[in-house]
Amino acid sequence: MRSDLVPDDLWERAAPLLPPIPERRRRYPGRLRVADRTTLAGVLYVLRTGVAWRDVPAETVGCSGVTAWRRLRDWTEAGVWPRLHAALLTELRQAELLELDDRAVDGSRVRGLKRGDCVGPSPVDRARLGSKHHVVVDRYGTPLAVTLTGGNRHDVTQLLPPLDAIPPIRGRRGRPRRKPRRLYADRGYDFDKYRRLLWKRGIKPVIARRGVPHGSGLGKVRWVVERVFAWLHQFKRLRVRYERRADIHRGLLTLACSIIFLRKLRFAE
Repeated sequence: MRSDLVPDDLWERAAPLLPPIPERRRRYPGRLRVADRTTLAGVLYVLRTGVAWRDVPAETVGCSGVTAWRRLRDWTEAGVWPRLHAALLTELRQAELLELDDRAVDGSRVRGLKRGDCVGPSPVDRARLGSKHHVVVDRYGTPLAVTLTGGNRHDVTQLLPPLDAIPPIRGRRGRPRRKPRRLYADRGYDFDKYRRLLWKRGIKPVIARRGVPHGSGLGKVRWVVERVFAWLHQFKRLRVRYERRADIHRGLLTLACSIIFLRKLRFAE
């Protein structure tokens, strides 16, 4: 296994969250189970390079792509990635690397090559199939939550779901934080109905108005969410929606966010 695929700090945080290894049958035990760290290396190899699962080099990674996909499926169904995401957010808050009063939300479309859940025809790309990544970030550009919808969903319909998807962020004394004080968004979210919904939640909407000249100044705050999309799309498997199952693609998205968190923690040390 390539040691650079699964760093020690990632493995130390992910290993306690993995499901227990099933006991081998005493009679006809079959082949030995591939180690979890090796299969995680296969998952990260696909996430970083974007190759097809069948093209994973077993001699380099240590396992076949089919084995890595099956283990990814099992871990996704067990809810490993949301728990890892929440645990790393807690560490970031303990290290004072989060600023949770101001948050920004935006969406980014990716091409979809297969039909499946959360896939739809894009109205801005000649009805080609695709999906959308919706991300909400803090003031420093840390992805607090990421959701997945079809490419035909309007951004404004996904203003509230990413906020609801943010886990309770612990790490400081007092109640866990979930709700921001201000939410920044671009003109695509300019609907008074959703402004009223945010006000009801006690969140101040700071949303650019349509039909007015550019230069509102919100770009000084909102640019961090665009940078997060650039970070996420450095993982080549996320540039195009290859997975038919939405939960698998969503799990890869959450795993990529966790890797971004680890980079922030390493830089702060």
